[in-house]
Amino acid sequence: MDRQRRYRWGGMVVGLIAVLMGGCYSNNCPLENSVVCNYYFYDSEGTAITYGDTITVTTLMPGWKTIYTYRKLGNVTVTKEYQDTALVNQGYTETASQVRNDTVLINQLSGASSMEVPMSYYHDVDTLIFAYRSISLKDTVKVFHDSYPNVELPECGTHRFHTLKSVTATDAAIDHIEINNPSVNYDGNENIKIYFNGVAQ
Repeated sequence: MDRQRRYRWGGMVVGLIAVLMGGCYSNNCPLENSVVCNYYFYDSEGTAITYGDTITVTTLMPGWKTIYTYRKLGNVTVTKEYQDTALVNQGYTETASQVRNDTVLINQLSGASSMEVPMSYYHDVDTLIFAYRSISLKDTVKVFHDSYPNVELPECGTHRFHTLKSVTATDAAIDHIEINNPSVNYDGNENIKIYFNGVAQ
């Protein structure tokens, strides 16, 4: 009788553990929960392309930051966002200057047909600077949007979704730009189409 009770008790414990573990993993939180704006690349006539140039995308942040430039005759100039006393001790001269508080979002993207760019939560316009390897001119892309909190379930936490309102671009390498799907969320929509100058061969 004792042995039967022990087996029954052990079975109940194993069953309870299985239920609890199943409860931990059975919530409906989305597995892919990064919210980014998806840009896809086209030639000027609307053919999807793999863009041949290298693109670096920075965004303008509020305010300014201090950068430190170190120079020494016969050596490469070094720029840092913090003071480096080791370089000063090696004979470099230090110069501090104020620059815009830019942040790199995409660093040297090459041979791509699309890119994912995060969006700001509390500003209604994102200003993006596109720098290219093959040309010295840069493009400025402005994305106007609304942002709002989204909660799937309390245990999933809160993420911010966005609704695109309009988008503009300069014309250094970009022919034109347009919104394809204004909803920026978990779904991975093709949100913005960038039409680059030229026609794919």
